[in-house]
Amino acid sequence: MARTRMDWTGDVAAGNWLRQRIDGDGPTWGASMHAWVPRGFEAYARIFHPADRDRPVGRPWPPLPYAHHQREWAAFQSAAPQIDIERVSWAAAADAFGTTMHPQAQWHAVVGPREIEGEDGPRDAAGWRYSDPPAGELASDLVAAVTQTLLAHTTTPADGFVALWEGWGGLVGGLGFGPSRVLLAAAGDAGDPSADRHANFLATSVRDRFNDVFRKPTWQRGILDDEVSRGPRLRLPHRDHVLFRGDLAELADPEWPWQVPWRDAALVARGGAASALDPNAVSPSLVWPADHAWVMATDVDADSTVIAGSSAAVRAVCADPRLEAVRIDEGTDLSWGADEVNA
Repeated sequence: MARTRMDWTGDVAAGNWLRQRIDGDGPTWGASMHAWVPRGFEAYARIFHPADRDRPVGRPWPPLPYAHHQREWAAFQSAAPQIDIERVSWAAAADAFGTTMHPQAQWHAVVGPREIEGEDGPRDAAGWRYSDPPAGELASDLVAAVTQTLLAHTTTPADGFVALWEGWGGLVGGLGFGPSRVLLAAAGDAGDPSADRHANFLATSVRDRFNDVFRKPTWQRGILDDEVSRGPRLRLPHRDHVLFRGDLAELADPEWPWQVPWRDAALVARGGAASALDPNAVSPSLVWPADHAWVMATDVDADSTVIAGSSAAVRAVCADPRLEAVRIDEGTDLSWGADEVNA
């Protein structure tokens, strides 16, 4: 069956085969990548989510901790120095910190402990400051790159499935005491401390239990329409997903974030935290073609994406120069403590 676009589907039984091939809930859940990656494929690859690093041009960062060097940081911010920002691979980070890159590497072991936990990312000897790779999201251009490669390894490229974890903020509607989404007008440029603090406040605030004790929850709309929000879910252990079906070529297009039905068009229209340059569409949690030839899996807590498929498909993914990908074995442990090499 050919599909011309990506649409929501309530036929969540299409994902039952995944439930049969991933680890069920229990004391050993999460002991290997099969908490979210199906077993039984010929080969597997791990794609490392790239991180970002930055440093000021022509001058060093002020010293840490901030609390002991407020004058230096105030002078630094007043000078508004140019800051270089670039995407960085895990291998480059390992080179910078003198650690070893390997298939089971964990970011915290590759870059070592932060100088000041919660205040700053680790810095290397050249002055680069490193942010963590994004958990649960593969960069949109890399989603397109992987899909482009994998479409050559399925008999049903025009018919496939995309599952999104329902827990992404504001994706689905539900009963609540405030809006499920906050259309926040930007207080300044990206990275503006005041905007960041306000966003953090909104993300962590809770209902006043004492003054609102008699208040009843009301339905709050999400990015997806109410039919989808109230519809069935693809339920996997510890993770429930909204399911879409359509032509996977949509994800192979680098412009896919502007085209998919889970793009937050309302936020973009408001011109606030998002704009025409930021479609605000999260990357898929699971992608697979109708013939089950392969699966692209990105768990919400993982800073890498796993591909399950044929040896040829995995070999092609690992050979793609746009990706930092390595072959891994079935049953590989990708948990926090799995990096024994850099422990």
